[in-house]
Amino acid sequence: MLVIPSIDVAAGRSRVVFWPGVSAGVGAPTDRPERIAEHFVGLGAPLVHVIDFDGARAGRPLNLETVGAIASRIATPLQLAGGVDDAETIQLAFASGATRVVASMALADDPARLRASLAVAGDWLAVGIDPRPDRLAAFPWRRGRPPGVPELVDELAAAGVRRIVTSHAASLEPVVDAARAADLEVLVAGGARDLDAVRRVRDAGAAGIILGEALLSGAIDYVAAREAVA
Repeated sequence: MLVIPSIDVAAGRSRVVFWPGVSAGVGAPTDRPERIAEHFVGLGAPLVHVIDFDGARAGRPLNLETVGAIASRIATPLQLAGGVDDAETIQLAFASGATRVVASMALADDPARLRASLAVAGDWLAVGIDPRPDRLAAFPWRRGRPPGVPELVDELAAAGVRRIVTSHAASLEPVVDAARAADLEVLVAGGARDLDAVRRVRDAGAAGIILGEALLSGAIDYVAAREAVA
C-alpha cells in the first residue's frame, strides 16, 4: 500500500507548520510546501498529494503558483485536490505541474462534466467521495434520489473513472468492497492517527493512504508508516 504525504495549502503556505527535527530539537520549522514535499520525496514518497484549501472553498484552484513551485523541486507525481471540478480547471492544474487531480462529488452528479473531465485527465482523474457507515454524507444531489455507495461507485466505473479517494477510514470496508467489484483503486484520506489505523487501512485492501496533519505534526512517522504496510 502506498503511503502518500499530503500538504494542505492556503495562501501559498502549508496550513500545518512542519518541523521534521522537533523531537531532537534540530533543524527549523517550515510552512513552505515545496520544502515539505522535498523532505518526504527524499524519504521515498511515491506521490505527493496537495490540497488547495482556498480553491476548494472558491470552486477553482487558487494556489497554482505553489503547485508549480512544488513541481519544480520534485520529480515525483503530484496530485492536486481542491477546485479542480471541470475540464478547464483540470487543464490549468496540469499546466501548473500537477500530474493527477482529485475532483469532488459534484463531478459525479454531472455526467456531461464528468465525461469532459475524463477526456482531459483520463486515468489521472480520481473522484473524492465522503461515505458514512450506511450512506454517503449529506450532499445537494441534483437527481431525485441520492445514490448509495455501491451505486455511485458503479456509476463512476461505468463512466471510466479508475480511482476514487474516500474520506473516513472507519467507513472504509463497504467502499473497498464496492470498488473491488467495479475494478476501481481506492485511496483513503483522513481518519488515521496512528500506525494501527494505517495497518487497518492496508488490511481493508486500499491501494494507498493519504496522510496530512498526522505526518506533519509528528503523530505518525513517515518511515515507520511505510514499514508498517510493507
